Amino acid sequence: MTAVVVFDLDGTLVDSLADIAAAANRMLCDQGHPTLPKETIGRFVGNGLPKLVERVMIHCGMDPVRHAELTQLTLTHYNAGACDQTTVYPGVLEALDELQEMGCALGVCTNKPEAPARHVLSELKLLPYFDTVYGGDTLDTRKPDPAHLYASFKALPVVGPQIFVGDSEVDAETAQRAKVPFLLFEKGYRKSRVADMPHTLSYDNSAKLPALVRQILQDAALQA
Repeated sequence: MTAVVVFDLDGTLVDSLADIAAAANRMLCDQGHPTLPKETIGRFVGNGLPKLVERVMIHCGMDPVRHAELTQLTLTHYNAGACDQTTVYPGVLEALDELQEMGCALGVCTNKPEAPARHVLSELKLLPYFDTVYGGDTLDTRKPDPAHLYASFKALPVVGPQIFVGDSEVDAETAQRAKVPFLLFEKGYRKSRVADMPHTLSYDNSAKLPALVRQILQDAALQA
């Protein structure tokens, strides 16, 4: 039995907060606003770029009428430096290699727009591992709507038990609504305690992922 494993991107496969924060702060500088600490912007991450910009604007008391304009400006800044400081989490490459050797089909379901998501994956040598990448603008909906995750699973070439891997409250809610097992990365961008987030299993090192996937497959086989 092989699994169909779909991953979140930011905070799960890659640590991209520094570049996201840099883009938001460049937008703020353009508007004559003081920059925000990376940790503050980190609290706004998780529901896609438009929502992040909306939260930054509310925090800074900016005119909401300019949301579309400032979202595009932030995206332009982000695209210009999306991989300046972004890094792959330790153990990810080894885990992806092992999952592929197990015969798993791998995909990405992220609220980041698809084009920059693919760019980041490509620059960090991750893109060849994935049969599909669904971004926050690929469909008319995004996480936590389970339709976003369902479509990501459906686009993969293998049929099997479905598993979602993520790091945030949005990811946990998506998996719960989709009724699929959820593997929670403890060192991503979550705001809640691990114990307070619905998940099947959690891990603090990506090298542990293949063993967790095997455990879920074994449990599924016993219940079949």
